[in-house]
Amino acid sequence: MGVCRYCGTSSPLISETIGICLTCLRNGPDGMIDHICEVHIKSREPFGLPAFPPRDLKGIICKLCANACKIAEGSVGYCGIRSVTEGKIRGGTKEANVDWYYDPLPTNCVADWVCPGGTGIGYPHYAYKQGPEHGYKNLAVFYNSCSFNCLYCQNWHFKERCRSKKKVSISELVNAVDEKTACICYFGGDPTPQLIHSINVSKKAIKENQERVLRICWETNGSMNPALLSRMIDISLTSGGCIKFDLKAWTENLHLALCGVSNKRTLDNFKKVARNIHKRPGVPLLVASTLLVPGYIDRNEVYQIASFIYRCNPDIPYSLLGFYPHFLMTDLPTTSRVMARECFAAAREAGLTRVRIGNEHLLS
Repeated sequence: MGVCRYCGTSSPLISETIGICLTCLRNGPDGMIDHICEVHIKSREPFGLPAFPPRDLKGIICKLCANACKIAEGSVGYCGIRSVTEGKIRGGTKEANVDWYYDPLPTNCVADWVCPGGTGIGYPHYAYKQGPEHGYKNLAVFYNSCSFNCLYCQNWHFKERCRSKKKVSISELVNAVDEKTACICYFGGDPTPQLIHSINVSKKAIKENQERVLRICWETNGSMNPALLSRMIDISLTSGGCIKFDLKAWTENLHLALCGVSNKRTLDNFKKVARNIHKRPGVPLLVASTLLVPGYIDRNEVYQIASFIYRCNPDIPYSLLGFYPHFLMTDLPTTSRVMARECFAAAREAGLTRVRIGNEHLLS
């Protein structure tokens, strides 16, 4: 049972870790941002990660993501991957800290209900079959780093691995693409801090598999440098893949509380991808999702996100995902079926034509 430090409200839908209710997060009482920062600082200490994006006066700027860390010699960026050695920024380019495995298709992907691998859409140019690609597989590439600091992270264990010396080369990943690999999906953590690596893997893999289908997809928080996003768009467009944006919250204070950073770059980048949808109208280029965190992502929040998506393009597929308590927000319940249905109705009310509830097995 959490208690809001500002209004005194007590509720099982207030996380003790955050200690602020949704109403106060939206209203922004004095001192709230300082408290949110302190929460995130404490959450990063056990993993040896920088409390804030570094701003060293003599540091070198990393331009991969919205954090724009200015990293001192011998130090690391907010992501824990990018570092400065001998006056140069290193990490996540020629080699990356990743884990990878094969997932049989159709797989439990945010886009499986609208993508070629799950539906056969785009056959034969982008899919092997006119229906689900049974018998084929996805090369799932998990990057052990992130530009956000989500307090409910479903894959938070990457924080324990991001400082390891494990490295995977571009060639090693490309060699993992066999005749039954229909797509590559980069996720994590988030691919953003090691985006150059994934782009180079994609280019090489496509070049070595020119005569067949090999879709390239990313699942991301959308905080990357817009110039790198342009390269992602080109790769996904030509290969039949998609870019999946996790739109975590609309209200910026709420986004700061949940994720530690602003959502401004994410929203701008989402609009950038949306402007390219017309180039491949038959197969979705852009897919959105939101995790329905009880007590924080409510009907109103989803309506605002869905309205934003609608303004970009009303046909963008949108998945509402059931929440399971993880990391530092284990005191919250799973998403209720009632809340999921209310959020679904809100997304449709906003005008979106393709909405679904995912992870229904997690709903209570």
